[in-house]
Amino acid sequence: MSYKRKTWQEKLKNNKGYPKVFEIDRATSKRWGEGTFVIPAPMEVKELMGKVPKGKLTTIDELRKVLAHRHVATIACPITTGIFAWIAAHAAAESHAKGQNNITPYWRTLKSKGELNPKYPGGIPSLKRKLGGEGHAIIQKGKRFFVKDFQQRLAVLDDP
Repeated sequence: MSYKRKTWQEKLKNNKGYPKVFEIDRATSKRWGEGTFVIPAPMEVKELMGKVPKGKLTTIDELRKVLAHRHVATIACPITTGIFAWIAAHAAAESHAKGQNNITPYWRTLKSKGELNPKYPGGIPSLKRKLGGEGHAIIQKGKRFFVKDFQQRLAVLDDP
């Protein structure tokens, strides 16, 4: 029996029953506080990433704020939101490799504090090229890379 690996597009479209809102349990409350959290659907994360116009940026934290608000939850899960952004980035690169040009601009979605995500397609060199080409200055701190003054270029993704 042969196993066919799913494409990034297939992974992106498999919502596995999400979004879902859960109560924050006692074990998790030490990290997340009290209330509820949402696990978003992968396509929701992709959709928000796609709203970031050229010259603007967002972060996983900003995506999480919008998702929490959208689902009337206290927070959005940081782990799944990050994973779904990573899947959306790879799905975009997969589409681009097939000749599609109108792809999700994943390079505009940064980690916390404006850090470039080395796990995105092409790694840091590709992200530096793409972001630099859109007018962003990249600075290095140790082994990590950040967009300088990223807060001043955050896009408004949804009405809070």
